[in-house]
Amino acid sequence: MKSGYLTEREIDLELLIERVESADRGAVVTFLGTVRNHHEGREVERLEYSAYGPMAELECERIRAEAEQRWGAAVALEHRIGALGIGDVSVAIAAAAPHRDEAFAACRHVIEQLKRRVPIWKREHFADGTVAWVDPTTELKIED
Repeated sequence: MKSGYLTEREIDLELLIERVESADRGAVVTFLGTVRNHHEGREVERLEYSAYGPMAELECERIRAEAEQRWGAAVALEHRIGALGIGDVSVAIAAAAPHRDEAFAACRHVIEQLKRRVPIWKREHFADGTVAWVDPTTELKIED
């Protein structure tokens, strides 16, 4: 069920759900990550996502396949790149499985592994005019 995982367009959650639904899967779990208006006590105005496309696509495919094999689930995911505003959906995952435990586990695995392994970077623009690259494995790096 491979498809493009990175997109500059708004994410259509209903389309992701349609890609994983079937009569033999009684549970569908979704996750939406949205742009929040703060980070570490600072007001965020907007952000930008960038990615190393070929590597990000390959790693998303690996993560999706892992979840499908481990939990017998069908998984669809998309991650936005480019400029996003507060409240915009930045990432969406739909996981469907015969039972809810497997669907929840597959969905959780995908978002956690995506954050750890996929080369996608977030640049936050703060209300005070500063800009910072955010990497969950390091400290916030502020630019003037």
